[in-house]
Amino acid sequence: MSEHVDTGRGHDEPTTEELEAEGDLAADYIEGLLDIADLDGDLDISVASGRAYLSITGGGADLERLSMPDTVHALQELTRLTVQSDTGRFSRLILDIGGSREARAAELGGLVDAAIAQIAAGRTEVELEPMSSYERKLVHDVVAERGYHSESRGEGRERRLVVSAA
Repeated sequence: MSEHVDTGRGHDEPTTEELEAEGDLAADYIEGLLDIADLDGDLDISVASGRAYLSITGGGADLERLSMPDTVHALQELTRLTVQSDTGRFSRLILDIGGSREARAAELGGLVDAAIAQIAAGRTEVELEPMSSYERKLVHDVVAERGYHSESRGEGRERRLVVSAA
């Protein structure tokens, strides 16, 4: 097994090779689930920003049912647990089914637009719904791109972003 890279942030970041191996493990697991459910789908593995990404495309209407946000989240957590069990390391793998991540990113962009509109109408800050760490990162980036400020508040499943003027 290859060595971790110490980023100086107090923990080791997995190497590209380790992330590719995570993607392979995740693909094997998801492929097994698709076979059990008799569903078709093409799997694509990529590595970016210190994460392994696994995308499932094709498969038609059957795969669309799996692309519901709660289903994608549940399958992602199961896949992460499987990878963690095999590697002994926490996995930050991201699973996308039928473009579900792009759809969620667009939805989050709409939440940011609505929050900014409320701030423009006189509110000092707008608290968004609880979301995953990955979604919070996406929202932080969108808020910053639009010239506003955001911060995370709360703990665990109730952690959420608060958007305010810069």
